Amino acid sequence: MNLPSLKRTLSRMPFKWMLTLWSAFLIFVLFVAYNTVQYVYVEKWMMAQEKKQARQNMNEVLNGLLEREAGFAEDELLRNRSYLDKKNQSDQMIRIIDQHGDKVIAVSDGIPEEWIAPEVKSETEIVVTDHAGHSLLVIRSPITIHSFHGTVEIVRNIDQFQRLTEAILRVFLFSGLGAVVLSGLGGGLLARQLLKPLQLMAQTMRDVERKGVQERIAVPDKEDEMTALMKIFNEMMDQVERSFSQQSQFVEDASHELRTPIAIMDGHLSLLLSWGKHDPETLEESLNISYHELTRIKALVQDLLTLTRTEKDGLAADEVTVRADRTILNIVGQWEQLHPQYTFETKLTGFADREVVVAERHLEQMMTILLDNAVKYSEVGSPVRVTGSVRDETAVFEIADNGVGIPEKDLPFVTDRFYRVDKARSRKQGGTGLGLAIAKRLVERYNGHMTIRSQEFEGTTVTVSFACRAYEDSSGGEIE
Repeated sequence: MNLPSLKRTLSRMPFKWMLTLWSAFLIFVLFVAYNTVQYVYVEKWMMAQEKKQARQNMNEVLNGLLEREAGFAEDELLRNRSYLDKKNQSDQMIRIIDQHGDKVIAVSDGIPEEWIAPEVKSETEIVVTDHAGHSLLVIRSPITIHSFHGTVEIVRNIDQFQRLTEAILRVFLFSGLGAVVLSGLGGGLLARQLLKPLQLMAQTMRDVERKGVQERIAVPDKEDEMTALMKIFNEMMDQVERSFSQQSQFVEDASHELRTPIAIMDGHLSLLLSWGKHDPETLEESLNISYHELTRIKALVQDLLTLTRTEKDGLAADEVTVRADRTILNIVGQWEQLHPQYTFETKLTGFADREVVVAERHLEQMMTILLDNAVKYSEVGSPVRVTGSVRDETAVFEIADNGVGIPEKDLPFVTDRFYRVDKARSRKQGGTGLGLAIAKRLVERYNGHMTIRSQEFEGTTVTVSFACRAYEDSSGGEIE
């Protein structure tokens, strides 16, 4: 049969059969490709899970030792060994070595120490190695307690993991051979399903009602009216799920933050009701503490309301600040009066003929939050630098300090609600953990950008930028 005859035959073939033949062929090809990709993905995912579990075990061991402030003198080794025995698992070894690579403590369940030579590390490392036909996952992390500097090693036997991946590979190979037979049946089933997309949507909606808002419609890789409708449905469910998740997280965070001050107030008020009201000194102390905690609750509630308002209002680009340099200088002047023990340095240029696309009250609020953090986490007498300039129709402001800085691992999370780098220090200094979250959302409300650069013990620089545009003003140019 020549090509024109084949085309005529296919054109006369009922749509159902033509769809069945093409889908059967595609199912066969996709089945083979899917098995290949799935094996690679599953193998990598399983290895990632093994490494994640190893890191979690390491963190538990390190945190336990640090919380116990365990030493490694001779009289403390037995207690530490008992703790490590409890943390150890089957087919795993935990070993602590000193800075010279000498063993201090080692506990093992099925793994001889000679399988892995001790290595001193200055940062966390995780590797996969072999020994005598056994696959081993090794994670090493430095530990410093008092004057002791060493390395914690956790070695885990992953032979079972290797056997499982080999079994999965065999299953994929055998199932690939059966794809030839199954492709015909699958083609017919797929054709029937493609002709009934509404049934799929209806089933998904029933699943949402029964299982929850996490259910989604499997959207086919094509462009038509039904696909567009499926995408709209999925996007709507994504928004609903995000809303539920945000609401749940908000309630959990707020209740967690309110629990501590309420418990403190409850304890002191109970003390006063029982016997403390007859002791003037106890009465005054309890009232002062209760009032302090009440102030914290009021500040927290106000910050929560501010944060909720900024998230609810959405984008706003119709309000501007004229002469933003003067606004910022007014704020800095107020902080100089409040904190005369600090040095405030300012340099603001290029704002004489520009208006910044941000409401003046919100610019003041953001600057207040950032200056408060700069002062709060800096030593008395250290400088706080506030600079601003216009770069290619963009207003850029920087607030820099020489304070304690932020560890690199914490930088991605400092703008999350209630996140604190050092919870004990932040509570002592009166923070609610919402300042940077509010500032970030205010910046995003005006399509601005906020970046934080910091180095521990050297200081932090926060940069915020907004769009700006020209306006006519004949007064002033540069303010320092």
